Amino acid sequence: MEHGSLHDQSNATFSLTDEDHTLANALRFTLNQDPRVVVSGYSIPHPSEARVNIRVQTTGDPAREVLKDSCQDLLFMCKHTRSIFDQGVASFKNGNGLKDKKF
Repeated sequence: MEHGSLHDQSNATFSLTDEDHTLANALRFTLNQDPRVVVSGYSIPHPSEARVNIRVQTTGDPAREVLKDSCQDLLFMCKHTRSIFDQGVASFKNGNGLKDKKF
């Protein structure tokens, strides 16, 4: 659900149900990496409620589009992390262990 002004689409609060700090903090991070974002943050109205409110204020772009782009960025980060993890597991199973990887 989106709460915002019909006149100023650069500011909005999005309410996500069935979510918690895990997604909200990751989205806040990716939002704050975007140069179009002036301020972003999140709150959880009540600990017993599975809902997160994410506030986005942009330099002028629609907040909805900026949030959508941040979700895509987060998805790409997760896919990349999963790919690296799967490569590490495959390397370990092939007997290479951690010899080939430099951290």
